[in-house]
Amino acid sequence: MSFCAGCGEPLDVDVATCRLCGEINPTTEQVVAADADQIDPSILDKLGEWSHVKHEIIEKYAHAYMTVMAKQKFLRRVVYIDGFAGAGVATDRDTGALTLGSAMLAVQIQPPFDELHFVEADPAKVAALRQNTRDDLRVRVHEGDANLVLTNTILPRCRYEEYARALCLLDPYGLSVDWSVLNEIGHMRSVEIFFNFMVVSANRNVLWKRPDRVPPKRLALMHRVWGDGSWQEILYQRQEDLLGLTGPRKVPNEQVAEAYRQRLRDVAGFTYVPEPVPMKNTRGATVYYMFFASPDRVGASIGEAIFKAYRQ
Repeated sequence: MSFCAGCGEPLDVDVATCRLCGEINPTTEQVVAADADQIDPSILDKLGEWSHVKHEIIEKYAHAYMTVMAKQKFLRRVVYIDGFAGAGVATDRDTGALTLGSAMLAVQIQPPFDELHFVEADPAKVAALRQNTRDDLRVRVHEGDANLVLTNTILPRCRYEEYARALCLLDPYGLSVDWSVLNEIGHMRSVEIFFNFMVVSANRNVLWKRPDRVPPKRLALMHRVWGDGSWQEILYQRQEDLLGLTGPRKVPNEQVAEAYRQRLRDVAGFTYVPEPVPMKNTRGATVYYMFFASPDRVGASIGEAIFKAYRQ
């Protein structure tokens, strides 16, 4: 979904002229093409169908969120955060065509955010993102570990008591988000998040059929992502096999997601955490669960309504 730069109304699909105010908006192809000759294709992320669905969900919510926030005159600033922003553009996995990434889509949201903070660890992607956003004074591009940058630099600008609010996207490549960051955000009461829990990475790296064979470093990784070692009891159940032998068996992915949802609500302190959306690949396997978590009842009702249309 795209929005008119003039009045903020949603644009019709594949139509550049706003039917409400008549503004002619640049198409995605025109925005991407502006710097296409300066982009190294090898650094760009490849987006599958589930990534496009993710972008639709975030765009819809961000537009609704800013429509509400723009009316809150007591607020000093409304901030957008992307913890794993990439280069700003990406390629479609099926067609190879250039397309806007989550960061550039956020730049176009209407009504506009007051500040946009993009975090990226890859220096080449950072350079491309800075080039793509160079003319927007609202944008700050941070190079480094998202966990550290959020905690030390960005979240202090989103404090409830300073009349700031924020919408944060955490879309890691693997098990890259420390629980301590989510816990901090949840207790701030001023930040709403979309967080993608990479269940495929958890299964591949830690949640093995034989948990006794998981290397200590990978156990430590899961401790950091989960917040403590309780996952070893929660995500495994003792079951009897055909030979009558008992042993730990990993619970289904749906139970993993539900356990994490409960932690976001009961431990991190988010008041509202609806059932996540499973994002699946072309074979029907769940790649990650897209969570939404909010301290606000209005935001939660909007998020739940959007999620309901995408749950499979």
